[in-house]
Amino acid sequence: MKKKHRHNDHEEHVDESWLIPYADLLTLLLALFIVLFSMSSVDAIKFKQMANALNSSFEGGTGIFEYPSAIPPEQPLSLNKEEEKESANAEKKSLEEIQKKVNEYITSRQLTGKLKTSLTDEGLLITILDNVLFDSGVAEVRPADRQLAKEISQLIVMETPKNVIISGHTDNIPIRNQHFESNWDLSVMRAVNFMKTLLENQKLDPALFSAKGYGEYKPIANNSTEQGRLKNRRVEILIVPNEKMTEQ
Repeated sequence: MKKKHRHNDHEEHVDESWLIPYADLLTLLLALFIVLFSMSSVDAIKFKQMANALNSSFEGGTGIFEYPSAIPPEQPLSLNKEEEKESANAEKKSLEEIQKKVNEYITSRQLTGKLKTSLTDEGLLITILDNVLFDSGVAEVRPADRQLAKEISQLIVMETPKNVIISGHTDNIPIRNQHFESNWDLSVMRAVNFMKTLLENQKLDPALFSAKGYGEYKPIANNSTEQGRLKNRRVEILIVPNEKMTEQ
């Protein structure tokens, strides 16, 4: 009888040893990508999210992405929010101290109704009616009121200097004389001239000051009455918290 040929009990396997160096190469390429990305981005949160996503594609063990962020794992990001909150409180306290000084000055000089202060979302706003500083249709600070402007400049000297924006505003009565073609022109020059008077105080840093003119386009009262127009003709000093400038 012919002998039956036995079939092999095992199947031949393809040599897969090449997969190991190939996987190592992919890992190195991904590592290079992460390093390049981290050098080009300052957003630690997005970087961490991306690294975690890549890390999840590997099975088992810990890899090069175990600690992908420059922020130590034991230091939660919530601490940054706490620091920001403390900084905001310090800025608010600083502005409140300036407001208190200006309010005391207003009371002592009997300027209630002509000067006022308010804390807004943008910062500390000091409002000065135009008839306190200027003659009608004129942009130069009256010589008799230059001293008042200098006293105001002393009040806004701060231990930690902040940005200051001077803005000019008018009512809606058109102006057209040999000096100004519009209320816009008048408001700009009043803001600039008042700012120059403030900056005669050498304790103030000119680099932190800027001037704007809004003309009649940001009224705070109804222009249909004389009382309303009086309120709209004003110069404003806005002291901006440092955190606000950082956001911008």
